Amino acid sequence: MNFKLKNDTFLRALLRQPTDYTPVWMMRQAGRYLPEYCATRKRAGSFMDLCKNPDLATEVTLQPLDRFPLDAAILFSDILTIPDAMGLGLYFTEGEGPRFARPLSDAAAIKALRAPDIGKDLRYVTDTVSQIRKALNGKVPLIGFSGSPWTLSCYMVEGGGSSDYARVKTLMYKEPKLIHHILGITAGAVTQYLNAQIEAGAQAVMIFDSWGGVLSHAAYHEFSLPYMQQIVQGLKREYDGTVIPVIVFTKGGGLWLDSIADIGCDAVGLDWTIDIGVARQKVGHKVALQGNLDPAVLFSTPEVIRAETEHVLASYGYGSGHVFNLGHGISQFTNADNAAVLVQAVHELSRKYH
Repeated sequence: MNFKLKNDTFLRALLRQPTDYTPVWMMRQAGRYLPEYCATRKRAGSFMDLCKNPDLATEVTLQPLDRFPLDAAILFSDILTIPDAMGLGLYFTEGEGPRFARPLSDAAAIKALRAPDIGKDLRYVTDTVSQIRKALNGKVPLIGFSGSPWTLSCYMVEGGGSSDYARVKTLMYKEPKLIHHILGITAGAVTQYLNAQIEAGAQAVMIFDSWGGVLSHAAYHEFSLPYMQQIVQGLKREYDGTVIPVIVFTKGGGLWLDSIADIGCDAVGLDWTIDIGVARQKVGHKVALQGNLDPAVLFSTPEVIRAETEHVLASYGYGSGHVFNLGHGISQFTNADNAAVLVQAVHELSRKYH
C-alpha cells in the first residue's frame, strides 16, 4: 500500500527532521462539533455502529480534512474497542458516556480475562484503517491509536467513566497482583492491536493514557508507565520501508516528562498545564513534543485564538520537533469556524520559527 505522501510534515516533525512550518492536527478532530459528523452519526444509528462500519468510519475520518488543511488524519474509533472485544459488553447511553455491562468486579472475572483475537474481533478496525489509507491517497499521514493499559483498566474495573477512580484504586492498593494481571493482558492486546493497525496502513501510532494523571508518582511508575514502555518496545517501528513514529500522551503527566521520554517513544503529548518551552528544555533533545493549546481557547475570539497560538509557538521556539495540537480533545461545543482559525494561525505564524 504505497501511496506516496504529498504532505509528510507531521511525520518529519515527529522524527525531529527539518520542516517548513509546524504541522497541526486536533485530538478528536472528527467529532460532534462538525455538523457533517452529526449527520453521519445519525445515519449510523449509534456511536458504536459508526465505529464498526468501515465505510462510515472512513467518511467521518475524512470530514475534518475536507474542511481544514490539517497535516494528519486520525483513525475514527474509540479507545474502548479492546475491552469491548474482551467481552465486557460496551454500550453508550445518551449523556452518560461509555458503560460496560460486565465490568471486572471480582477476582474470578479478572482471572477469566482473555486477550481478544485481533484479526477476528477487531477486524472492523483494521479494515477501516486500510480503507482510510486508500481514501487519503497520500494526502496526509494516518494515525492509528489505542488507550493505555492503565486507562483501559480504569474503565474495565469502574464499569465506565469515574470522578474518583475509587474501585480501580482500591483494587490497585489492596490487590496489586490482580490489577497487574489486567494490565499485563491488556498491554499484550494493545501491542498486537497497534501492530495490526500499522500493517493495515497506519503511518504513526499514539497511546492515549487519559487517566494516568490520576495516579500518585509511585503508582504511575508501577501501574502505567512500565506497561506503555512494554508496548513501545513491542511495536513495529518500521513497516514497508518507512519509520513508524510512536506518540505517548498522559493527560496530567507533565510531572513525569523525563520518565515518559525515556520509554523509547518518538514524541510526548502534552496537556495544557505545562509550558511547552519548559518541556522542550527538559526532554526536547530526546523526543518531539505534541501540544498543547487549552481546548477552551477555541471558545474565544479569532484574535485570542491567534494570540494563544503564537504564545505556544513562541514558547516552543525555533526549529523542528513540534506537532501543534490541543492539550486534550476538541469540545463538541466548539464553533468549527474557530477550529479553522487555529489551523490557519499555526500554518501562518509558525513559518518564522523554521
